[in-house]
Amino acid sequence: MIRRFGTPPKSGVTYRNRPGAYAILIREGKVLLTFQEEPIPEFQIPGGGIDPGESLIPALRREVMEETGWSIGAPVRLGAFRRFVFMPEYDMWANKLCHIFLARPAMKIGEPTERGHHANWVPFEQAPNLIKNVGDQQFLLRALDRYCQGKNS
Repeated sequence: MIRRFGTPPKSGVTYRNRPGAYAILIREGKVLLTFQEEPIPEFQIPGGGIDPGESLIPALRREVMEETGWSIGAPVRLGAFRRFVFMPEYDMWANKLCHIFLARPAMKIGEPTERGHHANWVPFEQAPNLIKNVGDQQFLLRALDRYCQGKNS
């Protein structure tokens, strides 16, 4: 069973399945987050929807590049969760299946190409508090804990 974060599905609402891939990227005591200006200004872990016919890892690489300008290496799947949300940019209710990965930020290729996104390296201690999506926040906290334990062993 896949854990759900956020509000439960609303009765009488038709949800469209929207799978997505998201990456937690850690480097030198910081996490790479994207700041999305619209529809609601917020910090997020980079990632997004998987296009029809697209596989999980290529979608992850594409989304991270579009939102941060960084290429990634060695993605490892941490898990998945569901969210039932309204997506105003698509004018639809979505059943989002969010696949979360820990990956290595490989190289900055350029600036984000997705309009309204800005890449931000945020210190470990600040990053979880900037993330408003509780599912992303929980995975980020676990990844940071795992990363820090690995550094201390």
